Amino acid sequence: MAKLGLNVDHIATVRQARGGTEPDPVTAAAIGELAGAEGITIHLREDRRHIQDRDLEILRRTVQTKLNLEMAATDEMVGIACRVKPEQCTLVPEKRQELTTEGGLDVIATFQTVQTAVQALQQAGIIVSLFVDPNPEQIRAAHQSGAEAIEIHTGRYAEAHSEAARHRELAAIRDAVALGNELGLTVHAGHGLNYVNIIPLAKLSGIDEFNIGHSIIARATLVGLDRAVREMVALIRPR
Repeated sequence: MAKLGLNVDHIATVRQARGGTEPDPVTAAAIGELAGAEGITIHLREDRRHIQDRDLEILRRTVQTKLNLEMAATDEMVGIACRVKPEQCTLVPEKRQELTTEGGLDVIATFQTVQTAVQALQQAGIIVSLFVDPNPEQIRAAHQSGAEAIEIHTGRYAEAHSEAARHRELAAIRDAVALGNELGLTVHAGHGLNYVNIIPLAKLSGIDEFNIGHSIIARATLVGLDRAVREMVALIRPR
């Protein structure tokens, strides 16, 4: 049965808009866990546009489920992760000009950098996942890097504008999940998922965790975070 990893980056985005102290992503994480999230995801970016080092430090001490740190494979971030030791790190591509992560990590083109980061994080006792497109070559490269898990980038599926395109992208994700499972990787999925497009994905077998942030936080502004998390948990655990 798939788990929900709640991304609280956008709680921090709202806080940073005013430069104050609220809303606090630490409080949001606690509410999310109480509502059924089985992991908390944050992305500590190089430019610190939302999550701050302070958030990571406190969340490491307070998260009761699993803390998943999304990060670029840079010396700075690897050093921070090895010191703080979240349960999991997910290596993602990062560009300063992007609004949000735009695609999967090109593991093939950056293999040596990625593998070095994977090895350093694992030596610190951290599980490593790589955020990749549903591309067989990238998934095989992720496996070769030594990472224990992959997170399949679901952005193209989420942004598909026709039924045919959605079916095509869903099939690619299904094949990617099957390949990841075959290689012995733990498979996660995320990016652009909401309360509608999650339903077909939740029916796929082999996905251990969905990492979802924006749609839950957006819904929480209208119905409250507890309810928003509970509603998503119900959708990813179909009876």
